[in-house]
Amino acid sequence: MITRPIDRLLAVMARLRDREHGCPWDLEQRFATVAPYTIEEAYEVADAIERDDMAALKDELGDLLLQVVFHARMAEEAGLFGFEDVATAIAEKMQRRHPHVFGDAKYASAEAQNEAWEAHKAAEREAAGDAASALDGVALALPALLRAAKISRRAARIGFDWPDAQEVLPKIAEESAEIEAELAGAARHTALEEEVGDLLFTAANLARKLGVEPETALPAPLRNLSAASAPLKCWRGSAASAVIWMRWRRCGDK
Repeated sequence: MITRPIDRLLAVMARLRDREHGCPWDLEQRFATVAPYTIEEAYEVADAIERDDMAALKDELGDLLLQVVFHARMAEEAGLFGFEDVATAIAEKMQRRHPHVFGDAKYASAEAQNEAWEAHKAAEREAAGDAASALDGVALALPALLRAAKISRRAARIGFDWPDAQEVLPKIAEESAEIEAELAGAARHTALEEEVGDLLFTAANLARKLGVEPETALPAPLRNLSAASAPLKCWRGSAASAVIWMRWRRCGDK
């Protein structure tokens, strides 16, 4: 008899994937086809948190959990691993990476604990043969801005860093000037793309030095723009982007 909700969910997924009585759509899915839904559900969890909507958060966490169960079910069918293996692996990892909670280790501060956490992760990557350099192991599928922030933190730990946030500002000015130089000449799209990429990566570094998560900071101006959607009607007829921007600012202030 199924008593725990998680057991019920596992049974639901097993039925959906049943070759005789399951759902045709679920039966057609593979890891690669489900992955985009997994990413989407993670973002919807973040959105519910951003909106402080706890009812939505409960639903979205359920949707995200379903994604874990879906992948685990497909892996089990392929003879790779099952949901129990996934749960066991993450429990063991958390215990291994928190020796100050589940063992006798002592840390003087949260910073020391974070350094130990990163050292544990690095040791695990090295033991698995997954890291040829300190910058390896950052998932390629991460959103580019988030990946830039993570790589910049890795680089900082091995000495590739600015002394403070103030020192990053001239680099931002330098990258902006390089874009201006490209625009002043016969700018190639590939060159502009590279220069804009340099500017964005430098901005991610500035955010890190300021203790700001770029993925968290960027939505704020987007929300402001969305909130100003009605006043944005006064954009109509504007020719230059700078004029449009200034008119939007004036509209938003009214």
